[in-house]
Amino acid sequence: MAQADTPQTRHWDFSIDVEQIGWLVLDVQDNSVNVLSREVISELEKLVGHIEQLGQAGSLVGVVLLSGKSGFIAGADISEFDQMSDPAVLPEALRRTHGVFQRIEDLKIPFVCGISGFCVGGGLELALACHYRIAVNDEGTRLGFPEVNLGIFPGFAGTGRSIRQAGPVDAMQLMLTGKILRASQARKLNLVDKLVRHRDMLRWEGRKAVLSRRRSDPAPLTKRAMAFGPIRSRVADKMREEAGKKAPRNHYPAPYALIDLFEKYGDDPKKMIAHEIDSFVPLMASPTAQNLRRVFFLSESLKRLGVKGKDKPKFVRVHVVGAGVMGGDIAAWCAYRGMAVTLQDMDMDRIKPALDRAKKLFKKRLKTRQAVDAAMARLEPDVEGKGIARCDVLIEAVVEKLDVKQQIFSNAEKQLRPNAIMATNTSSIELERIAEALDNPNRLIGLHFFNPVAQLPLVEVIRSTLNDDDAIRVGASFVLAIGKSPVVVKSKPGFLVNRALMPYMLEAIDRVEKGESPEQLDAAAVAFGMPMGPIELMDTVGLDVGAFVAKELGQKVPEDSRFAKLLADGKLGRKSGEGFYKWVDGKAQKEKAPAHANLEGLGRDLVQPLVDTAEVIVSEGVVESADMADIGMILGTGFAPFLGGPLKAREDGRA
Repeated sequence: MAQADTPQTRHWDFSIDVEQIGWLVLDVQDNSVNVLSREVISELEKLVGHIEQLGQAGSLVGVVLLSGKSGFIAGADISEFDQMSDPAVLPEALRRTHGVFQRIEDLKIPFVCGISGFCVGGGLELALACHYRIAVNDEGTRLGFPEVNLGIFPGFAGTGRSIRQAGPVDAMQLMLTGKILRASQARKLNLVDKLVRHRDMLRWEGRKAVLSRRRSDPAPLTKRAMAFGPIRSRVADKMREEAGKKAPRNHYPAPYALIDLFEKYGDDPKKMIAHEIDSFVPLMASPTAQNLRRVFFLSESLKRLGVKGKDKPKFVRVHVVGAGVMGGDIAAWCAYRGMAVTLQDMDMDRIKPALDRAKKLFKKRLKTRQAVDAAMARLEPDVEGKGIARCDVLIEAVVEKLDVKQQIFSNAEKQLRPNAIMATNTSSIELERIAEALDNPNRLIGLHFFNPVAQLPLVEVIRSTLNDDDAIRVGASFVLAIGKSPVVVKSKPGFLVNRALMPYMLEAIDRVEKGESPEQLDAAAVAFGMPMGPIELMDTVGLDVGAFVAKELGQKVPEDSRFAKLLADGKLGRKSGEGFYKWVDGKAQKEKAPAHANLEGLGRDLVQPLVDTAEVIVSEGVVESADMADIGMILGTGFAPFLGGPLKAREDGRA
């Protein structure tokens, strides 16, 4: 067949060079990343047929698959998932994709892929159908199966193929956790065959792989043995036990459906692939998957809140005032994200604990001593506040005292550059009150982080009546630049998260005051779907912070209560070693919770004040929509993602 007979496609380019090597390049039109939509798969199906004929005719010696974008393939097209979840449509679409990928694997000529940037989900499944995989060994290249975060598991035959390549334990761990790997990690797991230093080496190494007819070897027998005979059931039981610690079956069915599939067919990757569709289809239309897709799209929408295009600001230097737990951890996070940070407090004795915590974070997150040392070098103690005059962003994170905050900003305003962000991390004080001491109150915005800073992705971008749109967009841009998610809220007491959380926590504490078990209440909230119970959460936040926020919201701590006594005794929760619980090595020491006939129902009762308050917050316009309230509560508190947020849960009759 002549090369002129190549099928016409929108998203793929196929050409043959003088050595009879085919170069297949994916560049999805009207999209910043490559995704495997139905149209893209349909076009690939035509091209694979063309490649089969050329191979049989002897006019093609092999194919190299590359990306025309900076990344490889970011998985299936999630925007199609809702319509694809129809059980009348999905099975045939999956069978068609399975068939195309199998035809690639069955080709007699070598089919090699070169990977740079993100290769996740369906992108990795396509790569695993290729005979040989080459990846760029840099920070930008990432491989993995994040499908579990959307309430599903790999559905393009990635289950069996990943087990074939990486072995059952490593492959299942990858699919069950959604962990994303660096190229070097993927190489160790045998998901990648060769690493190169630069993207421009992919074509050369791809050519060599085709001409040498290279093919990837499967996982060694020592790894595959974990799927043989009775041992597979024991491995599956262990996987269920681990999954249950983070994802209860009744809330998140996907991990268990995958483990069941593995237990039945994990010793034979081809059988696992053959039965993959039957297990996958019910998950796609499940309420959990539908809500997790909603959460994904809401999270993505937050990325559009910042400044775009040529006016997008750059943030190089950050100055943080206040080296307490919150301020120190904000400073550490900014340094971790590559910014130069100056951290100010009254003396080095107050700053040193923050530096020690920062080093622990860097050692945990960064893999080499050089990277840790570089991050520490970016975090500079600054007792005198010299960094204020040089910074792009000033963040105040001191005690919740109005006069102290006003003094800090009044002094800083005289030193800051005109275009620098001036932000407070206040948890409850209205910005208009803080800004009374400023010559230009429009400059002051709120950037309210949540504890622990390194784990919780939300930052509330607080807008006062004095701010204009530009100030808020620039603030959102900074939040995005440090890898967090901005939700814009109006400057009202408690804003969104604290205002919704406080009635929930105080009502739970009132139950404890009346004799109910704190362990039982916490267990009930977790059974409902919360990541942590309200009593443990109050201890984690700090009883002093909780009492202050409650006061700002007009809710007093009764003088004769256990709460008041703990405060008076300096038992402030986790940070002091004791609150409602005693804390050892950062963990609450709990007694066994009393039995309860309907623990999840009790949890539903517990969260009602949170749901009710979230509804009021939306009605008052503190956030622009119920969607923003839902995503804010999920990102800021961990509110059950499988329920889609408090207001979606109420809409569905589940809260």
